[in-house]
Amino acid sequence: MTRPRVLLAGAIDPSGERLIATRADIVAAPDVRPETLRRLVPEADVLVVRAQLPPDLFDHAPRLRGVVRHGVGLDMIPMEAACAHGLPVANVPGSNRDAVAEHVLMCFGLLTRHTQRMDRSLRESGWDASRGLAERATELNGRTVGIVGVGSIGLRIAEICHFGYRMPVLGHQRRLDALPAFIEGAALDELLARSDFVVLGCPLNAATRGLIDARRLALMKPGAFLVNVARGAVIEEGALIAALREGRLAGAALDVFETQPLPPQHPLLALDNVLLTPHVAGLTAQSMARMSQGTAEEVLRLLAGERPVNLVNPEVWERRPR
Repeated sequence: MTRPRVLLAGAIDPSGERLIATRADIVAAPDVRPETLRRLVPEADVLVVRAQLPPDLFDHAPRLRGVVRHGVGLDMIPMEAACAHGLPVANVPGSNRDAVAEHVLMCFGLLTRHTQRMDRSLRESGWDASRGLAERATELNGRTVGIVGVGSIGLRIAEICHFGYRMPVLGHQRRLDALPAFIEGAALDELLARSDFVVLGCPLNAATRGLIDARRLALMKPGAFLVNVARGAVIEEGALIAALREGRLAGAALDVFETQPLPPQHPLLALDNVLLTPHVAGLTAQSMARMSQGTAEEVLRLLAGERPVNLVNPEVWERRPR
């Protein structure tokens, strides 16, 4: 009997591959160009996603039983097309929660203690010049953090800030009454005006695209910091660059961008008050193993005809023939 096939649109940790291989043959796409994925997907029973899918991919996938996002964000998947084709989609929420939260707190420290500049100054200008930067360093204790999108990751950031650093925490999400007692719910504009640190952890959708625009950046405190571990398009990048150039914000830490990879000569690369990382906040050895394990478990459920635990479009599952 022919074994089912699982197509990997992007590499996953070997531990996940080993689990999938107990039930299916694995086909790893050599690259994630649209034409490559269109060529390979017709023979796939389940698709694992780590890269942007072309919007018409599911038109070429007659055997496909379901899709598993190796991660959390669904913006890489054409969800309307998946639903139209009756494809259940699952993800693995929480698998990179600790990695992203630790990254955010690391950024707080690097920004407030001027660590990047201090290291460069020590190497280039000597001890005294570098040590002088410490006079402008600040502590986290007592400073307010505002979290936009208090999901699994946002909640973990809030826990570390509140219980570890004694920082007041504001949170913004659709249901403010559902926040834990130690997080004060706030409207977005209020959160921006009151926070010393603003962390973006919301999903990218029609409501959040361009959410942080010039008007909202102007609401932030002079000397505040912005950290984005959501998606680049949540911020109007040009408005942020202007705010950083003019010193209206003390700094920013950006792990995601409107265009990825970040193009050479991009204006952000010339700013010394911004910390840039290449979309790696959620990537550690531990998180990748957890993500791949969770992905493999959902793949096996789909192959067995079972409902995924982390199904994101349950209406599709309910329409399936019994």
